[in-house]
Amino acid sequence: MNGLENLNGKRVLFLQGPMGLFFKKLDRNFRNRGAITYRIGFNAGDRFFSYGDNYTPYRDKPEAWESFIDTFLSKHRIEMIFLFGDCRFYQRIARKVAYGKKIDVYVFEEGYLRPHYITMEKFGVNGFSQLPREAAFYHNLPHKPIPDPEHAHASKTAMVLSAATYYAVANLFTFRYPYYVHHRDFSALKELFHGVRGLYRKFLYRFTERNYHHLITTTISKQYYFVPLQTHNDFQVLQHSHYRSIEKFIIEVLESFAHHAPKQTYLVFKHHPVDRGRKNYTQFIKEQAVLLDIQKRVLVFHDVYLPDCLKHAKATVTINSTVGLSSISHGTPTLTLGNAIYDIEGLTNHKQALRKFWHQPKRPDMRLLQKFKYYLIENTQLNGSFYGKIPRELS
Repeated sequence: MNGLENLNGKRVLFLQGPMGLFFKKLDRNFRNRGAITYRIGFNAGDRFFSYGDNYTPYRDKPEAWESFIDTFLSKHRIEMIFLFGDCRFYQRIARKVAYGKKIDVYVFEEGYLRPHYITMEKFGVNGFSQLPREAAFYHNLPHKPIPDPEHAHASKTAMVLSAATYYAVANLFTFRYPYYVHHRDFSALKELFHGVRGLYRKFLYRFTERNYHHLITTTISKQYYFVPLQTHNDFQVLQHSHYRSIEKFIIEVLESFAHHAPKQTYLVFKHHPVDRGRKNYTQFIKEQAVLLDIQKRVLVFHDVYLPDCLKHAKATVTINSTVGLSSISHGTPTLTLGNAIYDIEGLTNHKQALRKFWHQPKRPDMRLLQKFKYYLIENTQLNGSFYGKIPRELS
């Protein structure tokens, strides 16, 4: 897949990967297949999850990074780069320099199709993806059954322990990398606080939200528009949409709903689980709903089972979350307000104005969806997990 069939003699650079052992395992596997590997780290957490014999620390200021990586790529004759995410500062610069040198860049991300896939895409992911966006391209593909993935055996325990270790080590040895710039808050104490608060809220919501499931699956089933919120610092939002905050998206949706949606319908917001301990938009949404005099038609919750939210929704409105693709898979009309790889005529209500979408939501073409998913799996998805089964293509 994607030129990884023969790694013998290839000169490979690993930059920052997912927190944990995933890139260290790839390093070992690629060496076993004859690759010559290098690793650059930006903090002590990166060093902790790396081999020592091929590791290079970057301890200089951010403004010197472009010159450093340019020299490093040339000196070591790098042919392939692997990194996680393509919007973070160091990854973005490395990607730009590598393209100028015609070096292959492979970007990992969470799976477009979860939970048993991770994404590995050449050139870029999400808004930077090279996937075709024309419906005709997929209509012209042969109709093939979508393969059933093996269980990825993703471990939440491994993920939490990896993140905790990464933050703790990186914070403990901050003095070793004094100029490092993280893509979000890098305080281990704050992460611990958010984690504990998230666990408390998850326990609390089991009681405070116990009636919402019955409400959406019976009383207001097919009478509500579903709005899955994305994380407050999601690069999908910040880089691949015109929104600069989740609050602005919320206000736009609420105002349009108040002025244009059918009066007998409801609007249902669901928080992103990753933000459980960090952000709570409930009060903000309720206050805005009161100002618009639609408070009786707006619901907000956190932990109601997502597939049921999608299955019973009249339609879904999202910026560009992968939940939108799940919504399409449930046959639910979907509108994206940002740049999404699946925003294709026939799958979403492509380019339709939000004010019209409330009244004219079109259901997705399920045959087109199957062709799109098959192409997506064949070209961007690996059956495995960052915290579980390693994909066979990388073993």
